[in-house]
Amino acid sequence: MSDSLPDASIESSGISAAVRELEEDIVLGSLHPRERLIEDELMRRFALKRHAAREVLAELARRGLVERRKNIGCEVRAFAVQEVVELYQLRELLEAEAARILPCPLPTEALDRLKAIQREHDHAVADEDPRAVFHTNLRFHETLFSFCNNSVLQRAIQEYARQTHAIRFSSLVDASYRERARLEHWAMIAALEEGRREDLIRVCRGHLAPSRDAYLAANRHLSRREPGSN
Repeated sequence: MSDSLPDASIESSGISAAVRELEEDIVLGSLHPRERLIEDELMRRFALKRHAAREVLAELARRGLVERRKNIGCEVRAFAVQEVVELYQLRELLEAEAARILPCPLPTEALDRLKAIQREHDHAVADEDPRAVFHTNLRFHETLFSFCNNSVLQRAIQEYARQTHAIRFSSLVDASYRERARLEHWAMIAALEEGRREDLIRVCRGHLAPSRDAYLAANRHLSRREPGSN
């Protein structure tokens, strides 16, 4: 049994690495909406056994990044226009509510944590490294909303943020969107530091719009999947 434990650990690590890399590929647009993910190709690319490749696809599905379609197989999730609109409406409600109950002004120690993460985000933007931008952006928002004294709200924000990972690629790969997000992060920090709650709420609400609008602009053809479309 002791011999099998390292093998299981290695396999688990390989699955996690494959999920992370494929998530990045989807978020950054290397894999496009409705592009198929094929088990054999994943096995070759990541040196996985078939059951491990299937677990990778299952985890991506749990994260809302891929979907299984009858007679087609597993493909990158494509969002209908109304679905995008509704997801972002809900995210706006959740994050605006969090902004309303966050400590404002935020304690110095918490502000210092946010500033340190944002400096990493600044470097990622300056280096034009979309993968680092994606991960530091996630850390910034997860840390920001972790200061909200409502664990259920925190989990809801994380869940619906995750469900929109595949919508973000158009904004993450565009330099002007990345710069706008960077400046808005600093605006949130300034509002928290100076106790300007209404400004914080306004910035948090507006911060979500670019990724929604960019996805809809880049994928107008996907609206044909909506009910009643021709």
